[in-house]
Amino acid sequence: MSRFRLLPPAFVAFLVTAGVAFAQDAAPKKSGVSFLDAIKASGVIGAIIILMSVVALALIIEHFMTIKREKLAPPEIVDEVEELFAEGNYQEALEVCESNPTYYTRVVAAGIRKLGHPFETIEKAVEEMEDEETIRLMQKIGWLSLIAGIGPMMGLFGTVLGMVGAFGTIASAGQGGVNPADFAGDIQLALVTTLEGLMVAIPTTAFFAYFRNRVTTVSIEIGAMVEDLFERFRGVE
Repeated sequence: MSRFRLLPPAFVAFLVTAGVAFAQDAAPKKSGVSFLDAIKASGVIGAIIILMSVVALALIIEHFMTIKREKLAPPEIVDEVEELFAEGNYQEALEVCESNPTYYTRVVAAGIRKLGHPFETIEKAVEEMEDEETIRLMQKIGWLSLIAGIGPMMGLFGTVLGMVGAFGTIASAGQGGVNPADFAGDIQLALVTTLEGLMVAIPTTAFFAYFRNRVTTVSIEIGAMVEDLFERFRGVE
């Protein structure tokens, strides 16, 4: 199996997008304007889009580090809680959960607090906490969706602004005509900001979809673990 098949599809999409950009800048130039010069020409709007890409990259790295089963349900904590349940030390298990707040421990703690009630009550408490934790993770990755949506809009804003400037230059030229070089900068602004917006939106959307699927998968796995943990109380009055 090759190395690239081990990478998530979203990361491959990001590499491809970034590679296209660097390839364009590294290729022999037929004109006097490089890709980096074009980015500089995008002005404030381009700077905002680039800042958004930096924020998106920081979020992606953070999500790769935190949104995984080993972080949301640490194996050592899972083993300790299961051992305490097997021994019947539920109060000590609750203390372990409260001192190690994670997705898994918060869900388990919600169930422990309902011990002594009918199993349906315990089950409902666990399910509600699972939903709450999943929503919290979805809100966390939601910032990527926001950036992916705003990126093209900022690019469109730059496009409209550049076209307005170009037509303004043409209109002000009057009967004497206009030199294409006079409004080339405005056209460049329009095109480059659109490109920048898409370069941010495409990989960010891919990563958002990847992390959304990861949240769903991890939530199901942890839910099954907690369900097995409390299954011993089913039918107990």
